[in-house]
Amino acid sequence: MDIRYSANQRDVRRYTTDELRSEFLIENLYVPDEVVAVYSHVDRMVTLGCMPVREALPIDKGIDVWASFGTEFFLERREIGIFNIGGAGVIEADGQRFSMGCKDCLYITMGTRSVAFSSEDEANPAKFFMVSAPAHCAYETTFIGIADAAKKPLGSLETANKRVINQFIHPDVLKTCQLSMGLTILEPGSVWNTMPVHTHERRMEIYTYIDIPKDNVVFHFMGSPTETQHLVMQNEQAVISPSWSIHSGCGTSHYSFIWAMGGENQAFDDMDTVDITALR
Repeated sequence: MDIRYSANQRDVRRYTTDELRSEFLIENLYVPDEVVAVYSHVDRMVTLGCMPVREALPIDKGIDVWASFGTEFFLERREIGIFNIGGAGVIEADGQRFSMGCKDCLYITMGTRSVAFSSEDEANPAKFFMVSAPAHCAYETTFIGIADAAKKPLGSLETANKRVINQFIHPDVLKTCQLSMGLTILEPGSVWNTMPVHTHERRMEIYTYIDIPKDNVVFHFMGSPTETQHLVMQNEQAVISPSWSIHSGCGTSHYSFIWAMGGENQAFDDMDTVDITALR
């Protein structure tokens, strides 16, 4: 498991491009028949990628759970949200079987001992993007299909940010300890997300950018509002966004992104907005 330690905004201002990418960017999440995991000490969130091809993969494949978490099994003291961004797949969680189409989501509660992933067709394998957060009590493992997500249209073509926020793991949809996740889909002709920008000292986020057309990129903006920085990101890469940082993106084409949040609360109306003209 790749471990990333917390970085403060004073030090990050001096980072080179390579240092910035090494600290916050997560590449190569989908390796055939492997589980890739990145543990961030920012709110102790774990980002995982899994692409089963020829075999069913347990969630802890290649991970020393005791050394990483001090627990007997991966979800002993954790909850997890999982999106499928590839071909049709299956997740089995403590004997329950969930068929996962593209952009379907599964929330798995704390205390689930066994989780395994497989694909329906090895020529078109599933790709499971996952974020896990520490948890203090168990709720209910729940499947949420893309059609069942709470949909919030936002933005406009005039400001190049017309989009639909699909809320999956969210207080309006189901109960969790702290984890929230959703999928934002930009319409053709729109390239900006999360503008005007904001911070929220009470929780961090993890983004993964998907559906980026070939030979296109997304510029992910981060850093303090008065000293912004950026990462150039390609399709199916993820980024760790600490609470002190803005998080906004602009693509060379329209795209989608999955967001995950964890921290002190699950409110969406406590954002500390930043006037666009104040950005530096």
